[in-house]
Amino acid sequence: MTPTDPALAAIRDKVLAGTRLTFDDGLALEASTDLFTLGELANHVREQKNGNVTYYNVNQHLNPTNVCVYRCTFCSFRSDLKGPTAFVMNGEQILARAREATEQGATELHVVGGLHHQLPYEWYLGIIKVIHREFPALHLKAWTAVEWDWFERLTKRPTKDLLAEMKAVGLGSLPGGGAEIFHPDVRTVICDYKADADQWLRVHREWHELGGKSNATMLYGHIEKPEHRIDHLLRLRGLQDETGGFQTFIPLAFHPTNNPLGKDIPKPSGLMDLKTMAISRLMLDNFPHVKAYWQMLGIKTAQVAQSYGADDIDGTVVHETIYHAAGSDSPQQLSVADLRRLIEEAGRVPVERDTLYHEVVRTQPAERRWSTGRPLVTLN
Repeated sequence: MTPTDPALAAIRDKVLAGTRLTFDDGLALEASTDLFTLGELANHVREQKNGNVTYYNVNQHLNPTNVCVYRCTFCSFRSDLKGPTAFVMNGEQILARAREATEQGATELHVVGGLHHQLPYEWYLGIIKVIHREFPALHLKAWTAVEWDWFERLTKRPTKDLLAEMKAVGLGSLPGGGAEIFHPDVRTVICDYKADADQWLRVHREWHELGGKSNATMLYGHIEKPEHRIDHLLRLRGLQDETGGFQTFIPLAFHPTNNPLGKDIPKPSGLMDLKTMAISRLMLDNFPHVKAYWQMLGIKTAQVAQSYGADDIDGTVVHETIYHAAGSDSPQQLSVADLRRLIEEAGRVPVERDTLYHEVVRTQPAERRWSTGRPLVTLN
């Protein structure tokens, strides 16, 4: 592992010695054009932590509404209350989605949506309560920190109390969305008014203090600069030092279609995708997992990312609407057979996990099928 970039030589020694990288090291990684060494270093860390395994899960998404009080410039999903694409799912539709997920063998339902200014907090609470009551085996990963901040504004109650209340009725974990870029120079431009960095981190700290696990994200490839990305990663690393409650980091590539921010910004290149993945793995030394979310990256890049620090490729997904509204051309869903093949092609060993990274061992193949007629679970 001999870097073509001399600046990487000292960083390589630190990585191989297990020494924590600094902000300046992060900037040096960002400035480097030696993608192969970045990948080798990130792969070294990845294999130290997770060996040759790549994780996947059987999951579905539920976005109960796209009506949102905020107007984040990068968002292609939101709608005004009376917009032509506005929707609010009713209780029957929500339970039907949870039933579909259960019948197709899903272990997780990922629930996020818009901040509807005419719906009370109790509506959001009720979604978790009813789904958990009817389908108690389905893990509910729900509501970003931005949504929790909104719930606090709606109720005038502390988020820690709201988190505890929802945990008591079935909330399993928190997704990592809403982080975007923490630095105010960027955040005030792309998502002004909604929860800032301190509020986002506070919600996750409170959830971790309640014994919960969560994920973290970063939206890259828009107006942010390298120093903003490194700042973001170090803030996450700092909270993980405090709580140990983060499971997975997911770098999210900006998609420029159908949103104001993307007017003059191209989609991040494959090189930037892999570089960001590798730098994330190197800087977040205390995160157990880094995910290559195939819906955002595309299948081919997500496969290559398994050698650039990622050890997770996400899951079957199904009904993902947020990133497809922004121009993602990835499939709406993948079967377990597809995921396992993609992982094996990348030279990794596929392991099905649940949301909390416990291995899922299925004693017999699931017989339930997609609406396309393809089997959801085709394990040997």
